Amino acid sequence: MMKSALLAWGSLVRDARVLRAAAEFAPNGPLLPIEFCRVSDDGRLTLVIDETFGAVCRTYSAPSALESLDAAIENLGRREGMRNARAIGFVELASGKQSNVAIERHPDAVATIAAWSASNGYDAAIWTALAGNFDEPDKGGEPFSVTAALRYLEALEGRDPENFGRALAYIRNAPPEVETPVREEVAKRWRG
Repeated sequence: MMKSALLAWGSLVRDARVLRAAAEFAPNGPLLPIEFCRVSDDGRLTLVIDETFGAVCRTYSAPSALESLDAAIENLGRREGMRNARAIGFVELASGKQSNVAIERHPDAVATIAAWSASNGYDAAIWTALAGNFDEPDKGGEPFSVTAALRYLEALEGRDPENFGRALAYIRNAPPEVETPVREEVAKRWRG
């Protein structure tokens, strides 16, 4: 039986939905560079591993309740609403297999996760390996920066107050260990 770790740093921690974890998430995962530099379909700024803009944050982990790595990957993909699990990062220590997508998007984080997995008695680890997309024309539309993220949120507030409220709630409800420059500036700009 394979022992796999589920890694999380955002909404997954408090809203597992269909995710099959064998225990609650705990703030004992690896230190990874995380930032709110992905724009979701509903306009929220969401957290991703980003080796350029991310602040090093403590992540969360939980053991998967599933015995196979493939089943755990498929389960996390379903929780994340993915049509396929291509954007699920993974490392499998015995075989040395690693997610090609994760290696392309955050190679240093993959190495950190592999070392953390080995030192914590896991055979594998899986995580959501989405890329930042802030600079895409239909998202933020400019290179990511904290200033650009605030400008994006201000524009969202003016044109779509309902989605702005959801965006603000997502940032405020992130786990307390996930302290990023965007979160810090949002707390200053929108108190309450």
